[in-house]
Parts: sequence; structure tokens; C-alpha cells
Amino acid sequence: MTLTYQRYFNNGVTTRLTRAEQAGRNRELVLDAARRVFLARGYAGATVEAIADEAGFSKGVVYSQFDGKADLLLTLLDERIAERAAQNARLVEAGTGWEALVALLHVQDRRLADDADWARLLIEFRVLAARDPELNARYAAAHRRTVDALADCVVAAYAKADAQPPAAPRLLAEFMFAVTSGLTLERAADPAALPQEPLEDLARRLLGVPSP
Repeated sequence: MTLTYQRYFNNGVTTRLTRAEQAGRNRELVLDAARRVFLARGYAGATVEAIADEAGFSKGVVYSQFDGKADLLLTLLDERIAERAAQNARLVEAGTGWEALVALLHVQDRRLADDADWARLLIEFRVLAARDPELNARYAAAHRRTVDALADCVVAAYAKADAQPPAAPRLLAEFMFAVTSGLTLERAADPAALPQEPLEDLARRLLGVPSP
């Protein structure tokens, strides 16, 4: 199945997409389908054929945009990194004093409840990627971008509080990322074993945030 043009209504006017516009639209549809298939089936259970079927395209359309399912997952990861970095930056920018760092802690905790399926997917992919030097390098680069963006927010948050971080900002960012990832998996198994309030209090103390 090949989709080159598509007609749609915009304020009641039928317009015709260019090839580039249609390719961009197809790309987004494929990525949306890949996200659903990966989260439902896991990385090993997902196939390009299943993703193509979910998107309503042939495999040829998928391969015209991506090298395969690893490329699809890494593209989704890149989008997620950019989205989360922008969200973190907005939270810190909106905060005053210690509120900026507290807001950053809050959003990490909220993600624990939302990201269990995604965390499991990434861990599954990470194990497989470790055996492939090229995939491992791409995943490591994505991780560095994640931590670098979080470290920038840590620097900005402590600056708003007019305080010095208790450790190097990048080390704190690695700590926050590792704790969030680990707790996401543990909460998926037993949410009651990891209540939010004590964990948040512990994180505040470790990061030097004064008690409310």
C-alpha cells in the first residue's frame, strides 16, 4: 500500500498534501503505531509487520522512513527525551526559590506511576542493545542527552534557590535518573511497598532541600 497524497479538510477547504508533507504525516502515523505496539507487546514481541498493520500501511512505507524496529524505538526515545527535557525546563522556570527543585522532584515521582510499561520496554531493549555495538552506542548517546538535560535543570533549580548543590549537577542528575528508573520497575510490581511521601522526603534530604 503506497500513500503519496491525501486530501483533507482545513476550514472547509480541501487541500492537497505535497509528497514531503505526506511523508511527514506517514512518519508520525508510523511512530504512533510503533509506540502502541511496543508498549503492548514489548520489544521482542513487536515486528515491523505488526507496526505497519497498526498504522494501516505496508511494510514498505515503514522501511521508507526507518531502518527497522530498533530505529523506530530509538526515534521514539529521542522524542521522549526532548519532550521531558522541555517539560522539566518549564517547571524549573516557573518555580521560585526551592520550589523549582521541589517541582523537579514532583514530576519525577509522578512519572513513576505513568511510565512502568515504558521502563520495562527500555530495559528489555537495553539488554539486547548491549550485545550490538552500534545500538549500544546510540542508546548510550540518548542516555547522555537525557542526563545532560536533567543536569541543566538541576543547575538552574539550585541557582533559583541561591544554593550550592551537594554534589556535581551531572552526578545528581544521574542519581535522579537511576532512582526514578529503578523505582518505576519496583512500583510496577508492588505499588504499596513504595509510598510516595517517604520517598519524596528522602529525596529532598539527599538533595539538601529544606523541610517544608
